[in-house]
Amino acid sequence: MNNELFYLISLTQAAGIGPTKARLLLRHFGSAEEVFKAKNKSLLQIQDIGPATIRALTQVDFKKTERELNFIDTKGVRTCSLLDDRYPQRLLHCDDAPILLYGMGNYDWNPTRSISVVGTRKATSYGKSFCTALMQAILPFQPTVVSGLAYGIDYCAHTSALEYGLPTVACVAHGLEKIYPDAHRALANRMIHHGGVITEFASHTPMAPEMFPMRNRLIAGLGDCTIVVETDIKGGSMITAHIASSYGRDVFALPGRYTDKLNRGCHALIKRNIAAILTAPEDIIEYMGWNEPTVKPQQQLRLFNELENTQRIIASYIQQQGKPTFDAILEDSGMSWGQLNSALMGLEFDGLIRSLPGKRYEIIG
Repeated sequence: MNNELFYLISLTQAAGIGPTKARLLLRHFGSAEEVFKAKNKSLLQIQDIGPATIRALTQVDFKKTERELNFIDTKGVRTCSLLDDRYPQRLLHCDDAPILLYGMGNYDWNPTRSISVVGTRKATSYGKSFCTALMQAILPFQPTVVSGLAYGIDYCAHTSALEYGLPTVACVAHGLEKIYPDAHRALANRMIHHGGVITEFASHTPMAPEMFPMRNRLIAGLGDCTIVVETDIKGGSMITAHIASSYGRDVFALPGRYTDKLNRGCHALIKRNIAAILTAPEDIIEYMGWNEPTVKPQQQLRLFNELENTQRIIASYIQQQGKPTFDAILEDSGMSWGQLNSALMGLEFDGLIRSLPGKRYEIIG
């Protein structure tokens, strides 16, 4: 058993000890195991640590920790703690960042470039089209796209990223034993093959309203910038924008018609100088100083041509096999998870195939 992971999980589950206080304890003692082994006298010498913290440490349910370790092992969950060298460097500058992250997928904890995209759950065609155009514009620079797996703009950001072969990560406000909303389970499964799902919450943690702002700070912290696409004056997107600004990150907002309710939040951010105005998707490239594309134009064209050819081959394969599983297509095609996922997404967007329960696919018509 990984003793340090055991005690890290236990520390996160100690009632009343949030990320800030847990970080303080880790800095002082050097490890979570040493925190639990520390004498009361040593604990009380730390500023802001009192009897309530000591009581919380002594009341941790270690059987619950053991169940979480079993869940991690059986489900193949990735973990990353504040004490790891691979911990997201972007979060190190956020005082309230989680001390432990759980994840599913093949994402990079420290991508070269990363953007966060948030917005209303009631996205219009205007907002959706901007998301698609944004992904096309930033494709040569290969950033990771971070969002929250919610309806509306979040969903569009994730699916558009997948359509263009960009890695995309969802930050969720629950444990990894479930997906919320359940309607996005298929999307989350696709993202695991080209990105992933990240949370700070252990499995089977009861969902509560305060968990969503905590999720929002993770979205804000993991991006080099936060892009707000359609939002009213109140809501999770505005919370994320303000948190990103407090972290010293760039915030951008898409303007719209002044009469539209879903543009009021973006206009307020721009008016208060919290966000810079986006007049075109390409503005992000200039604002962020992305001078050298990761993928050159000729490479980009070749990628699109290869993708189109791959889609034809996969469509033919699905038609021949009936209703093959993702794993079967992956094995027979010799493609990477990301390549296959992007090709299948393209076929679905074109209305040529549909996904079925059990990660199976069939031809439409």
